Amino acid sequence: MDGQSIDVRKLTPCIGAEISGVDLARPLGNRSFQVIHDALMENLVVFFRDQELTHEQHKAFGRRFGELHIHPSSLSVVAEHPEVLIIKADEKSKYVAGEEWHTDVSCDLEPPMGSILYIKEVPPDGGGDTLFANMYRAYETLSAPLRRLCEGLTAIHDGAPVYGGRFGQTPKAGGFPRNEHPVVRTHPVTGRKALYVNRNFTTRIVGLRKNESDALLEMLWRHSETPEFQCRFAWRANSIAFWDNRSAMHHAMWDYFPHRRMGHRVTVKGDRPFFRA
Repeated sequence: MDGQSIDVRKLTPCIGAEISGVDLARPLGNRSFQVIHDALMENLVVFFRDQELTHEQHKAFGRRFGELHIHPSSLSVVAEHPEVLIIKADEKSKYVAGEEWHTDVSCDLEPPMGSILYIKEVPPDGGGDTLFANMYRAYETLSAPLRRLCEGLTAIHDGAPVYGGRFGQTPKAGGFPRNEHPVVRTHPVTGRKALYVNRNFTTRIVGLRKNESDALLEMLWRHSETPEFQCRFAWRANSIAFWDNRSAMHHAMWDYFPHRRMGHRVTVKGDRPFFRA
């Protein structure tokens, strides 16, 4: 029966769970959807092994969780599937996507709710793991005075240094996204508070002098990257990771050059970050 064969096994007490007993190539019934949704809300990132999906099936799985997001600048998309990003690195690569701690496209006015990465090809000798960090815990383990300080602050998230600078992409009409978001955001489903700054996109804290902003951001970034907040996923071919960008950061290891790692990502639209006291 729908959902009854699904098993959810935690990877760590803090973050991450592996889900088995479901074929994501088939349409999800309501109970199966609810089991996966609840596991994602509890564990922030969920993993699936041994999946065989077409681009249409990948998109259909994503659409069960919301409307699909179109990247604001990337041209690395599958032909006739603008919602499907190509995630690839090989012997010609000068960089890889995600090699800095970040949440996806946090520079958007309404950053993505979640991302679904499907890896088809992995390096022959391992490597290419993805690390995920629990940003609820990053907020909750700050001292009380720092939590109060951060709750009253907003920060600028800018796509230009990443997409235009590091990646050398050309902006679409209107330029690269640049938006102001709360430093602490309230999750719209769980109601929990999460730290919401990252090294990739957050450039400064509004209202602080540059030296103050730089110092506070560096402290928050280092704190967020504490190993106790993390899990690490070792990819195998035909594995899927689905993470909640509202409560987790991630970091892609590039330790396999010059070997090849390739897959596709579908991203689910989100809402505008907010803080509720």
